[in-house]
Amino acid sequence: MAETPDTQNPQVAAAIGRYWRKNVTIMAVLLLIWAAVGIGAGGLFADSLNVFHLGGYPLGFWFAQQGSIIVFVLLILAYAVMLNRLDKEYHRELASLDREAPADPREFNV
Repeated sequence: MAETPDTQNPQVAAAIGRYWRKNVTIMAVLLLIWAAVGIGAGGLFADSLNVFHLGGYPLGFWFAQQGSIIVFVLLILAYAVMLNRLDKEYHRELASLDREAPADPREFNV
């Protein structure tokens, strides 16, 4: 089991803050894409999209019925891949900070 990082260390606290900022940014972008596809393509722009057909159905109808669900599943996959990369990046950073940390000053009390 991995040790928990020392959140009292300002460098560790800053790294954790950067991690969560990136995580929330990724979530916000993916949610905006999902909203644009689900609401925009499925409802607001359906009439414009109905000019095109996919599998014999108007594209606006297809997005309203199937497309937004498929995009949602793809966005979940994209989120998992991006967060795995982000986790690896910050695990490496926290490990390097742990190696650089000075010895525990309590060990030298006489």
